[in-house]
Amino acid sequence: MLLSSSVIAQGFSLPKGQKFEKVKFQFINNLMIVPIEVNGTELSFILDSGVSTPILFNISETDSVQINNVSEVTIKGFGENVPIKALVSKGNQFRLKNIENQDQKLFVVMDKSINFSTSLGIPVHGIMGYDIFRDFVVDVNYIKKNIRFRDPESYVYKKNKNNEVLPLAIRAKKAYLNTGLYLKDGKELPVRLLLDTGSSDALWLFENDSINVPDKHYDDFLGKGLNGNIYGKRTKVDGLRIGRFLLNDAKAAFPDKDSFRELTNLVSRNGSIGGCVLKRFNVVFDYQRSRITLRKNSNFNKPFKYNLSGLDLQHDGIRYIAESLSDSQGVVYSGKRDFGNVQLLFENQTRLSVAPEIIVSAIRAGSPAHEAGLKEGDVILAVNGKKIHKYKLQDILEMINEKEGKRIKLLIERYNSDLLFTFVLKNMLK
Repeated sequence: MLLSSSVIAQGFSLPKGQKFEKVKFQFINNLMIVPIEVNGTELSFILDSGVSTPILFNISETDSVQINNVSEVTIKGFGENVPIKALVSKGNQFRLKNIENQDQKLFVVMDKSINFSTSLGIPVHGIMGYDIFRDFVVDVNYIKKNIRFRDPESYVYKKNKNNEVLPLAIRAKKAYLNTGLYLKDGKELPVRLLLDTGSSDALWLFENDSINVPDKHYDDFLGKGLNGNIYGKRTKVDGLRIGRFLLNDAKAAFPDKDSFRELTNLVSRNGSIGGCVLKRFNVVFDYQRSRITLRKNSNFNKPFKYNLSGLDLQHDGIRYIAESLSDSQGVVYSGKRDFGNVQLLFENQTRLSVAPEIIVSAIRAGSPAHEAGLKEGDVILAVNGKKIHKYKLQDILEMINEKEGKRIKLLIERYNSDLLFTFVLKNMLK
């Protein structure tokens, strides 16, 4: 599918003569986060191939974003709640380094509960996908954490025996890939999956007459959607084949039907492929030619990771931390403000810092942490003796889910009392 040059000019474009723009991205929880200027204000967006039109949310008074030509609409997405009201705005200027679109449509969600920043550990203001995938060949290097947005007219495919070029189906501003699924008996089941760089998970599947939840599974919180929390069954499949590449024992989830009851376009697919699978390749998305190129990278053979503790964590304001410069033993003071990394020195003896407060945002019933007595709202102070204010949120999540059989000691604060809990990490699929 080739778009005319006049159509391309109305979307995102590069300066005349420039063949590509290279952009670094932050890679957090299997999601690509890029800086984009919206009407002159720099914001952070998740690059989400599963979304058709950019969506803004989590806009604070410090962001001061001007939006143009506004009216009210209703939008739908994954989640357990009803569709939400939003604003639709036209004629906005989007800029990503030298890439520019002078007439970008976007949605603005005013619901303050839609905030991915707390679970990712950095401010995130929106998601965008199809409009920029449509106008460029999007070349993603997951190892070097950069993207080359290439001019489609000058992009040339080079023969490489390590590459696998596969056809894409572009339908209703979304890209679908035909793959093979192994559930049992060694038989391959053909499935069509949505390519979803905005999903941090590996593989989501929808139940039907041919696709059933494997016997080994457990109920789990799968994540947040635009319409609320998403729950389902966590499991794994024997294999996922993409072209000639085979991923064994692939992590998978079956979202509850209530999570997508408002969506009407699911008959065209059997599920979705998320960032936990895509990061195992360097990927070239070519929507205009309806192709995707895959080349496995150093992530390919790494085992899939699970939430072995049963804990979900998120930021919840800040804590004040006073540390003696002589013995580095700190006293922690509570406070509620925005994120920050301010440090003050008093008489060269005490250092006062602020760091994000990390709390238990959810806990899986029957998990090791739940059985040990952890509760939602507990404030995490230390993991195995390490004070967590020195670490990023994703580092802390890795510390409490490092490997099966590891003993975890959590120091937490509950009702102004410090408590110590111990549990052993367990893989509930064995």
